[in-house]
Amino acid sequence: MAKIKKGDLVQVITGAKPERGGDRGKQGKVLEILAERNRIIVEGVNYVTKHTRVGQTQRGTKTGGLETVEAPIHISNVALVDPSTKKPTKVGHRVEEQTKDGVKRTVRVRFAKKSGKDL
Repeated sequence: MAKIKKGDLVQVITGAKPERGGDRGKQGKVLEILAERNRIIVEGVNYVTKHTRVGQTQRGTKTGGLETVEAPIHISNVALVDPSTKKPTKVGHRVEEQTKDGVKRTVRVRFAKKSGKDL
């Protein structure tokens, strides 16, 4: 089971400090997970300038030029943020039994290890 999922709030824990133009310490929402490359795209982190070819739409407006987009960052360089303390934390899983409509199911639940609260 994955420790980080789409929509989670994560914090960058490695890289250059913000005063040197880096992203360490920034928090953002996970937009996309690239599991085969062990990378994720985080909102507002690791901006790069992308050059796109200039073209025209059917209405005649120009498209293209320079765009700033979020680039992927390695999954080991971010940590999940505990919603109660707003600080990075480690994640664990535990097996719980839930009863729904008279049917028992075993479910794996993520929780923050330091505080012990469910995510």
